[in-house]
Amino acid sequence: MKTPHRPSSIRSRRSRIAAVTVAAGAALALAAPGIGHAVQEDGEGVGVRAKLSHSQATAKFESAGITWSSSGGCSDRNKPNCTSFDQVNSATVDGVITLKSASGCGIRLTGGTETGHADGTYSHWNGYKVDFGLSECLNNYIQGTFTSIGGSKWQSGSGNIYYKEGNHWDVTYHNCGGCIAAEQAAG
Repeated sequence: MKTPHRPSSIRSRRSRIAAVTVAAGAALALAAPGIGHAVQEDGEGVGVRAKLSHSQATAKFESAGITWSSSGGCSDRNKPNCTSFDQVNSATVDGVITLKSASGCGIRLTGGTETGHADGTYSHWNGYKVDFGLSECLNNYIQGTFTSIGGSKWQSGSGNIYYKEGNHWDVTYHNCGGCIAAEQAAG
């Protein structure tokens, strides 16, 4: 004869196994480049693969003390001399915030999702890339912390690519780089 507690203990064990499996999957997703953004959420419950409007992105940047500039003094996504963050990935915004928090450096963004950049899946237009100005602090942090992969490119531990293109950094965010922004918002 079975005891009435056995089914609940089995259910409890199954629940613990399910919880461990979900946690392990999330940890794997964070460690694997390009995968983490598919399952993580930022501190406001917005999926990090979500697209942000220009005003949503700039509000997050302002809150983190990140500045931006535009050679045309505008934010129209369809004009190449503007700097727009319309349709930027939330993971990209959080990646910039994570870099600022981890490096302690000021960041001045000079390019976002506006037209005029190279095409491709992981492009500016598709919300994966931003440009920011060079600074001694950022140069030292990126080149001293991340792994050189040749051709003036460095790769972070989370798989994001930092390409030093003459007068700026061209950065591809496959994920939020550890999501310091989400941790700070939540805690």
